[in-house]
Amino acid sequence: MTIKVYLSGEIHTDWREQIIDGAAGLDVSFDSPVTDHAASDDCGVAILGAEPDKFWHDNKGAKVNAIRTRRGLEQADIVVVRFGEKYKQWNAAFDAGYAAALGKSLVVMHGPDHQHALKEVDAAALAVTETPEQVVQILRYVLGGTLP
Repeated sequence: MTIKVYLSGEIHTDWREQIIDGAAGLDVSFDSPVTDHAASDDCGVAILGAEPDKFWHDNKGAKVNAIRTRRGLEQADIVVVRFGEKYKQWNAAFDAGYAAALGKSLVVMHGPDHQHALKEVDAAALAVTETPEQVVQILRYVLGGTLP
């Protein structure tokens, strides 16, 4: 059984690659948002035309990105949402809430410093992790029942 995993959240570190590399050999397929920050920000105006107002520039990009994000979340068996250290990821919180509303198996990843701020998000998750390796161990357990 192939498990579809959607990797959402922070785009400034290599956590996605760590999970994908760690899951090599497992029957898992991965999807994610566009992680090229400039492409993600500018996709709306690049495809639909320029906007002189930054609000409408961002609005177009958010909507075009939402097409990909919704598809990925809806098709996923498991959604992993990473909250990084550097920025407040409002989009990650939205993705976690959307995944929870869809009844998806939600795994949240963040450091202990975000524990209080994310307590409601954590409460909706089936697992709260701190490292990519813990996510890989969850995938290994779900697929084969094996412990680390």
